Amino acid sequence: MLAEIRGLNEECGVFGIWGHPEAAQITYYGLHSLQHRGQEGAGIVVSDGERLQAQKGEGLVTEVFTEEMISKLHGQSAIGHVRYATAGGGGIVNVQPLLFNSQNGSLALAHNGNIVNANALKHQLEAQGSIFQTSSDTEVLAHLIKRSGFLTLKEQLKNALTMLKGAYAFLLMTENELLIALDPNGLRPLSIGKIGDSYCVASETCAFDIIGAEFVRDVLPGELIIINDDGLHSEFFSYSTSNAICTMEYVYFSRPDSDIQGINVHSARKNLGRVLAREANIEADVVTGVPDSSISSAIGFAEEAGLPYEMGLIKNRYVGRTFIKPSQELRERGVKMKLSPVRKVVEGKRVIMVDDSIVRGTTSKRIVTMLKEAGAKEVHVCISSPPMKSPCFYGIDTSTHEELIASQHSVEEICKIIGADSLTFLSVEGTLDAIGRQGYGKNCGQCMACFTGEYPTEIFSDTLLPHEKELSR
Repeated sequence: MLAEIRGLNEECGVFGIWGHPEAAQITYYGLHSLQHRGQEGAGIVVSDGERLQAQKGEGLVTEVFTEEMISKLHGQSAIGHVRYATAGGGGIVNVQPLLFNSQNGSLALAHNGNIVNANALKHQLEAQGSIFQTSSDTEVLAHLIKRSGFLTLKEQLKNALTMLKGAYAFLLMTENELLIALDPNGLRPLSIGKIGDSYCVASETCAFDIIGAEFVRDVLPGELIIINDDGLHSEFFSYSTSNAICTMEYVYFSRPDSDIQGINVHSARKNLGRVLAREANIEADVVTGVPDSSISSAIGFAEEAGLPYEMGLIKNRYVGRTFIKPSQELRERGVKMKLSPVRKVVEGKRVIMVDDSIVRGTTSKRIVTMLKEAGAKEVHVCISSPPMKSPCFYGIDTSTHEELIASQHSVEEICKIIGADSLTFLSVEGTLDAIGRQGYGKNCGQCMACFTGEYPTEIFSDTLLPHEKELSR
């Protein structure tokens, strides 16, 4: 779907590699494969065993890095990051990896997720004399590490991680080791791979395919992995763990060719579409999906319903990002520029339009209108996830109830607002069954907070906007 238009944006993406002569080049390709997770900034830090060297900038990976720049990043190890601004906002100062220098050596830090108690920790650290150089929640970890006393970096990191609440997949690199940490709920995806004798780590397994790496395993909730010239060592900084991977990774965020916890994203989305078709049971002539993340679900829906799947909507892939503006008027104009209906496919037809989610509802309304203007006799909107009723505080930019149309209106009301002939959301139970999870609530292995309001971690009051604090009580 058109994330930059409708207001549902990806997290960030991290990539790292240890002990490879072309570390910077491989990291560049790894970040390029993760570009869908963040388009606002990109950075790479390399280590040659004696010092850390950084290069970063605002924009896409191909805009930030030239071949000449990459050739000047000398080292056998590297970490990289593609950014979508969540906590802290944008700006070059917040582009990661963050690089810190001290008398004891340097530390580079890259983070995917959102620390929900970051503001409280910042207040405490500033009262103790810390001075923050960025507005990013990521920097909190670096200060906590330094406040942990004269211990080894591993022990400092373990102490610091126990103070954090929320979603985080961290990569830390010094001159002589790479450290990897995943929050105790495993809210963000993170996997280990191997290319030759070199270990690598990435937010999604699709990064391994492009560099020719072999998937080794997923990083476990609460796990701390240390990679250096002696190999890979694993231990846990928290034993109070409960797997709760973000459901939207399967529904929308991740690339279809990625595998998350052994489940292929494309296959999961096809299953979502199949279950949705059974729950909707709509009579129609044709099924179409909203490019790109809804295509898999639309195919599964069509197969289950015994209806033809057609490309009823075409995405213009050459619209520059400068056209994407925050005002509602320009957001709707952006939909027209990015999507076009195929008149000969939808004209005179009862059309089922499959999409992955509805956030504000403005984009759905515009697409329904376009399909009807193109001659569709009926437009039935089917959503391959439950109604998004609650804010996400773990790295997705839906942090208020007012941004979410399903928080303010019933399904019937939303149907009228977007102008559809019918509207069907996938049930919570159907979502879990389609992905392949058993159970419900905190034992289902998925974070369903944006659908159910049941958060796997404590949500701190200073994370909320003033009017949201009352709603959270």
